[in-house]
Amino acid sequence: MSRAGFFRRATAIALLAFALASVVGSSTVWAQEAAAAGGSGGQLHLLGVALGLGMIVIGAGLGIGKLAAAAAEGIARQPSAADKITGAVNLPLFLLEGVAILGEVFALLVLLLS
Repeated sequence: MSRAGFFRRATAIALLAFALASVVGSSTVWAQEAAAAGGSGGQLHLLGVALGLGMIVIGAGLGIGKLAAAAAEGIARQPSAADKITGAVNLPLFLLEGVAILGEVFALLVLLLS
């Protein structure tokens, strides 16, 4: 699998996890009357947030692992280019971590605001 294809898949998984957490959580957030009346849907958003956070962490872990493995392999093949490889890896790594952190913050906001 190419690097671009992998990052497309990781991004799609992270967005799907956030959408799942939002959709599952929103049914209980906006239906407060049903929860106040003793409905059983009051805890469903917890499942959505748990699944969303799990998928976000798994996707970020896979992306960071793939990126670090490719960098280590590149440095092993060309030790003299270690500085260039490390510099080229840093920006995508930071962007990947940033997306994962934002996904976690949004999922926790769904949890705390419900």
